[in-house]
Formats: sequence, structure tokens, C-alpha cells
Amino acid sequence: MKLESNFSGNTLEAGTDEAGRGCLAGPVVAAAVILPKDFKHPFLNDSKQLSEKKRLELKPFIEANAVSYAVAFVWQKEIDEINILNASILAMHKSIEKLQTKVEFIIVDGNRFKAFKEVPHQTIVKGDSKYLSIAAASVLAKTYRDQYMELIHAEHVHYNWKKNKGYPTKEHRAAIRKHGISDYHRKSFRLLPEQLHFDF
Repeated sequence: MKLESNFSGNTLEAGTDEAGRGCLAGPVVAAAVILPKDFKHPFLNDSKQLSEKKRLELKPFIEANAVSYAVAFVWQKEIDEINILNASILAMHKSIEKLQTKVEFIIVDGNRFKAFKEVPHQTIVKGDSKYLSIAAASVLAKTYRDQYMELIHAEHVHYNWKKNKGYPTKEHRAAIRKHGISDYHRKSFRLLPEQLHFDF
């Protein structure tokens, strides 16, 4: 399916998306991207539909060709304090704030968002498979987050974050059951299906 280049008709329209919302460990990461009107790439799509190899190929292409892009992290401690939905929106706001170009309109993947300053916005369900700028933001958010999880993998190899990136896989949950939790885990999440409580 061909992705649309613009929703609002404004040239300086930013797409934003996040990665890591459903993870048990690590930050939630968001990106905001403003693309030029003539931006094209043969396989840019929702990052979840792409192989890791293709995402890593797209990342430098998006960064080189975007009018402006930015990435922001909200860490696990803050996720526990304000909840994952608020943390996801905060990460998106932070990424939009970091853009070097003044934004005229924001399109957001999903159905939840809070107004960013006075900038008009539109939420779009499955926006990452409909609009190029949201798809580009999804690729950047996912690649930056995955690279961070690979970086901290070395500190706690038994969780195998290099492979599962902090998502609730069987292997990740088995490691939590065996080794307990790390400082990177989100303590407000249900880390194990049978979880009653952890002694933090």
C-alpha cells in the first residue's frame, strides 16, 4: 500500500510515534520526523512490518533526507511514576520539542495524545502504515530503542535483551523468575503472569 506524504496540507507537518510501550524493561522512545514533500523510499512502512536489517538500512536514509528529525527517551523510573500512556505522550512531546524546524501540524500514531503547545494535531489509528512521516518516526524510535537495549544487554546478559529488547517473551519472563528484576525493569508493570508483588 502506498503511504501518503501529508495529512494537513501544511508543509511543516511532523509525524510522531513511539517504541517500547509494551516492554517490561527499559525506556519508551519516541521520534518526530518532518519529511520533504518529494520524499520516497521503496520499502518505508510501519517499523513492525520491516525486518531489523531493513530498519537499519532506512535509519540513515531518513536522517539524511528529513527536513528535521529528533528522538527522545523517557526512562523506566518515570514510566513507573506517570504510567506508560503518559510517558509515551511525554516522549513524543520531547521529540517534537527537539526538532530544529518549527512545526505547523502534528500527526500522531494511535488514538491518544495531548496537545503540544498551540500546534494543531490529529491522531491516526495505524498511522504508521498510512503516512510516510509517522512510518519514518516509527523506524527511528524502534532502531534507537533497540540499539540502547543491545547496549545494556552486557550488564544483564541473562535477560537476553539483545534478542528480546525487553519485550515480555517467555525467555525474558523465565529469567525474571530465576534472577529477579534489575534497575531497568518497570516496577509498575505485571512482570510475571502470576505476579503478586516484588519486594523492591
